[in-house]
Amino acid sequence: MTEAIETEISALDIPLERDVFMRDLLRHLSGALQDVVGVDEASGFIAIVGQNMGEQLNQSYCKALQVSSLNLSQVAAVMVDLKQRIQSDYRVVSQSSDKIVLQSTTCPFAEKVIGRPSLCMMTSNVFGTIAAENLGYAKVSLVKTIARGDAGCLIEIYLQHNAEADNAPGIEYYKG
Repeated sequence: MTEAIETEISALDIPLERDVFMRDLLRHLSGALQDVVGVDEASGFIAIVGQNMGEQLNQSYCKALQVSSLNLSQVAAVMVDLKQRIQSDYRVVSQSSDKIVLQSTTCPFAEKVIGRPSLCMMTSNVFGTIAAENLGYAKVSLVKTIARGDAGCLIEIYLQHNAEADNAPGIEYYKG
């Protein structure tokens, strides 16, 4: 290829860079999975990846904080921090020994998450894995999600078996 053609091609106004490419890739991958095996099965596949990511992130934060496990306040702060690092605006709505409630109006997958609820398993499994590994138990309820068309995400992470947790929809996580 000649230098002139390379220069012409590289000057084209094409919105492509690594972040957009990766979000497009994940959108198409999750969409293909949802179309072929259904949302529930696609969510299961993505949950496996989310669990692995949760374990890796938990180890990274514990190592950086020089602790063997995180306490309740650290777990909530880590959840917010990791989401903010990947360009989401999660914040703690409330926190107690029974439950952490987080809210966001942006998703790390941006608009690519719309119609791809299976991608929410990344959030569920990362949060659930981190909470359970450090606090023993978690049940993550995706009350509202951008993927399902809500204006934002509202995530409840139950930390104790109780009537409220038992009645909430969600996925349970246990220390490995």
